[in-house]
Amino acid sequence: MRERRAAQERRRAREFEAFVAGAAGRLLRAARLLTAEPDGRPAPAAERLLTLALARTYAAWDRLRGEDPYDRARQEMAAHYARSAWRARLPRALRPGTPTPPGGLLERLSPQERLVLVLRLYEGVAEEQTAAQLGLPAERVHTLCLRAVGHLRSHPPAGHAGPSVPTGARPSEPGGGPDVPEPPTPPRPREAAAP
Repeated sequence: MRERRAAQERRRAREFEAFVAGAAGRLLRAARLLTAEPDGRPAPAAERLLTLALARTYAAWDRLRGEDPYDRARQEMAAHYARSAWRARLPRALRPGTPTPPGGLLERLSPQERLVLVLRLYEGVAEEQTAAQLGLPAERVHTLCLRAVGHLRSHPPAGHAGPSVPTGARPSEPGGGPDVPEPPTPPRPREAAAP
């Protein structure tokens, strides 16, 4: 009996290690976006968030029964982030008396907007799924996403000369980024050659 249990634990550990090897990079990127810690620097908050999500996923590994472990880890990460940061009303960069850390673009968003934006546009989670996971109405998720995209478009980082995007443009479908490409410019007519 002990040998069988030990074999099951080894199999479970191997499966989980393979999952982490394949998914940890993308999950860490999502955690960095949520915590607004810039790339190229240590990200202790993102690493703590990821570690907690992976630990909870590992604890539930045998109960997944066909559920995608990546989805489970992402849900755990979003749930923990929501519990820990949801009450914050102002983005960290806008709180009075705190120096603005060199975070990314998402640093200027509220935690709710950041979470919805990461789930919807970076992770490609459907609006209804995001709403169900966060316990919000789908209309609220839609509004938060539009507000976040609008804020990012209306306040580009200093020195950014990106394409102008209409303010009423909807965010792209899951998997796409917040940038909407401009329509192609029609070709210029050739001048008629003199006879």
